Amino acid sequence: MALRWFGLAWLAVGIVVCGAQTAPTAPKPGEGPASGVPQDNPDNGKKTPETHLTPAQAKELFRSVDDILHFASSDSKLPVKHEVKRKLQTRTSVEKYVVDKFNDDEDAKRMQRSEIVLKKFGLLDRDFQLKPFLVSLLTEQIAGYYDSKTKTVNLLDWIAPDSQKPVLAHELTHALQDQHVDLDSWENKSLSDVSKNVEDDNKHLAVDEVDTAREAVLEGQAMAVFVDYSLKGSGKTLLTSPNVAGSLNEDLTDNSDSPVMARAPLLLQESLLFPYREGLNFEQVLMKDKGLTEAFAGVLDRPPSTSFEILNPKSYERQAKVPLLQMPDVHGLLDNQYAPYDIGVMGALDVRILTELFAGEDAAVALTPQWDGGIYYAAQSKMAKTPEQKAETGSVALMYLSAWKSPDAAKTFAAIYAEELGRKYSGVKRQQELESNGEQIYQTNEGPVLIALNGNQVFTSESFELGLAHKLEFLMEGAQSNGNLQTAQTTPGAKELSGAIVHVFANCGLMRVGMPH
Repeated sequence: MALRWFGLAWLAVGIVVCGAQTAPTAPKPGEGPASGVPQDNPDNGKKTPETHLTPAQAKELFRSVDDILHFASSDSKLPVKHEVKRKLQTRTSVEKYVVDKFNDDEDAKRMQRSEIVLKKFGLLDRDFQLKPFLVSLLTEQIAGYYDSKTKTVNLLDWIAPDSQKPVLAHELTHALQDQHVDLDSWENKSLSDVSKNVEDDNKHLAVDEVDTAREAVLEGQAMAVFVDYSLKGSGKTLLTSPNVAGSLNEDLTDNSDSPVMARAPLLLQESLLFPYREGLNFEQVLMKDKGLTEAFAGVLDRPPSTSFEILNPKSYERQAKVPLLQMPDVHGLLDNQYAPYDIGVMGALDVRILTELFAGEDAAVALTPQWDGGIYYAAQSKMAKTPEQKAETGSVALMYLSAWKSPDAAKTFAAIYAEELGRKYSGVKRQQELESNGEQIYQTNEGPVLIALNGNQVFTSESFELGLAHKLEFLMEGAQSNGNLQTAQTTPGAKELSGAIVHVFANCGLMRVGMPH
């Protein structure tokens, strides 16, 4: 991904920077607004006209780039190999860049394609319109960006230099990462094509989730430098003051000053925060355990491959095997009636979001550590011909196999999943007369739902005809017991269901709702 965009609210200096508004810490009585920052006019309720940097301010800001670059280098131990180009951008040019990149970005396109699957899982409501919401959110929040294609840090002509300098600490960390590994080639490992056969299926499962984990590394490292830059006047650092990260995480969940994000689904809120919040926690553990060089250059040289490792940094340190299930060949059963639509991992992050959405935060905290792997496969009925028909969730059938560390955890997840069918479908009616041992079968407005509990595994099928669903269950569970599982576990992870959204958010900015206020 070429661009890294940021909209920051500062931890130490109390400044909020965003594309829609820039608000400094409230001035003391008698003081006027900060230079270069639009303020609400108390006399008429209107905002004063937006101001722009003077030539002298722009020169000061450009001159500060080198000093902040060397601060970021000293803080991260990532060497400066060459200077970073700098360019001043207008608000209009930034907003156009955001929209153009959103429309052209491969992950944005995959995210839009996955919208039906997200709704099928219940992670988005059926009537939620994903693209318009995200375009609106991103265009009003962007504050600056580093372009890894042109090796340029882009500064903003409507924000005062002192307000932009903490942004630069974050952005220039990405420039140092780029000089160390070449972000364009390092960052994008997932496949954008539609899987057509079993070889493609498992190729996707082998590489796709890497991007999610790498985003967390990049943003976690940049957040660590950002925090240290914000604290530099106090003599403290993230490493010497570990409680700072805890306070930061609490503040990240406060959406009181962001009405758009406050009404966003849990999936979007968690996907936005994941690279920054969990990435920072991951980096903080490595900094304490392994030192700065290993936490920065070392992780870039040997990056984690799944959100499981980001959520469990000790697992990354031990180089533990990452749970990954194997996909059997289902195309012979499906391809006459269905076209392949989407395949991926329901990873630790997805399970945490889904469980919290369905059963609450306490259930998510308790159940997520019990996750031991999961894959899903979606196919679209060939009976859906028109764009309108293809946009309906009823046109897509879904199967999902999850593995758990114990039968009790699997049983709990199956119960949570079944309890929430009414959230996704209408006319839900259980058909116990059709059930065998360990099964739950329901009829819905979009066809049958099968939930099958088998030891520490849960298989679900939604909208596939019941006889076909049982055949798919046999294939999916059989693939994990034929010797392929051990091989699959040594393979780098696959794209999580939320992975495309995480990637789009991480590449479209650290927005003010994603930072402490």
